[in-house]
Amino acid sequence: MISEMEILLRLLIAAGLGAIVGLERERSGQPAGLRTHIILVVGAALAMCLSINLAMAFRPEVPNGDPARLAAQVVSGIGFLGAGAILRYGTSIKGLTTATSLWTMAIVGLSLGMGYYLVAVITTLLILAVLVILNIIEHRFLYTYTTFSIQISVEDRAGVVDDIRKTFNEPGRTLISISVERSLSHKRMKLDIMAKAKGKQALEDLMASIATIPGVRAYKVS
Repeated sequence: MISEMEILLRLLIAAGLGAIVGLERERSGQPAGLRTHIILVVGAALAMCLSINLAMAFRPEVPNGDPARLAAQVVSGIGFLGAGAILRYGTSIKGLTTATSLWTMAIVGLSLGMGYYLVAVITTLLILAVLVILNIIEHRFLYTYTTFSIQISVEDRAGVVDDIRKTFNEPGRTLISISVERSLSHKRMKLDIMAKAKGKQALEDLMASIATIPGVRAYKVS
């Protein structure tokens, strides 16, 4: 059986490894940050230790006891916690990376509970490298498309819809869909547009182009 001192050592290491990844998530402004990761990894490590000790303590009565039964519930249960970290902002989904880091750090906690110190440390450092280094590479060298919606209030005049469509013909901009609502009494139109832009600068240039179209009174990007 695992001694209490050995369990405490594993829990302390679990807290340290959880803090490493949790601090990075905290600095990124994610809903699951430092405290969540620390508690998660410590809890997973304790569950693994208890699972092993319970199986060994009752081996005479239950010789076929599964030492991983309690720990297995951590893997399935962490899915609910990870789902809580996934949020939707308009047409964008945020928190998928944090959800996967929570799930993986739970596995790190189980590994520590088994006594695989080196594996747990290297895995944590690998996760940290993915979160930090790849994030820097993505922001500096990779430009991903951002999907967004635009609501435009414009005067009802001939050719105004075509003028707005032309703003999406520039590189880095893609028009997905457009719907028009016309007010005959006020001679106004409301356009609901779904589009995507490659990088922040392309989105800013698009908004500047829309603002210069004659008849545009207001627009909202979400």
